[in-house]
Amino acid sequence: MDHRDVGQFWNENAEVWTQLARAGCDVYRDHLNTPAFLTMLPDVQGLEGVDIGCGEGHNTRLMAKKGARLVGIDIAEVFIRHARELEQKEPLGIDYRIASAVQLPFPDGVFDFATATMSLMDIPETERALREAFRVIRDGGFLQFSITHPCFDTPHRRNLRNEQGQTYAIEVGGYFHNLNGEISEWLFGATPKELRQRLPKFRIPRFTQTLSQWLNMLIETGFLLERVEEPRPSDDTVRACPDVQDAQVVAHFLHIRARKPATDRLAARLNP
Repeated sequence: MDHRDVGQFWNENAEVWTQLARAGCDVYRDHLNTPAFLTMLPDVQGLEGVDIGCGEGHNTRLMAKKGARLVGIDIAEVFIRHARELEQKEPLGIDYRIASAVQLPFPDGVFDFATATMSLMDIPETERALREAFRVIRDGGFLQFSITHPCFDTPHRRNLRNEQGQTYAIEVGGYFHNLNGEISEWLFGATPKELRQRLPKFRIPRFTQTLSQWLNMLIETGFLLERVEEPRPSDDTVRACPDVQDAQVVAHFLHIRARKPATDRLAARLNP
């Protein structure tokens, strides 16, 4: 399975995904993952960026509201159609394009930064995607991305709950076994029952890698690690959205910011 095959799966998921996400069913995104990602994001006012795997454009729009000039790319045509339609209704100056993360349609060094929210983990050619991000970022620019946490998004995973229905542990296994396209079927947990009964489930190919594999890919690409976060919801957040309580027990997401060295620093690394 390659990025084109994966893109077809996501194109088939995109209609229902967009409907449910815009209806507020992606509670982990809205109450935890995206707020934490934006808090970690450096000041992007006036900067040019590319959002890799932008989906229907939710996070791209939030970053544009921080003053960035953005291009959003996604391999799924249906996602890009939805993103463009909303851009027409509520313009933020975002240019959405159909493109693959492993074949970015841009010259070298044209962006100040790149983001990828919950997309790189779904690309089988992860190393190529990282190299492409590195290529299109200017010297001194950064890549910030979020993925499901490698230590807890494992081939075997079971949520252990007490009598009150609260999670007290997550059982994981098979950490060192890299999944390579096995299909999982699910809908957002907060999907209303009446929608759950009539909507098709997402069919998503899973690709898992260990934490060391992710970090070593970044290092081997040439990035310098700058910041790492594992977002955890506050008690106030859990009171407002009890569904995310299990993210207080283990980290569901991993956020990484890595920087492309400035030219003089890069030369020093390559010619010690």
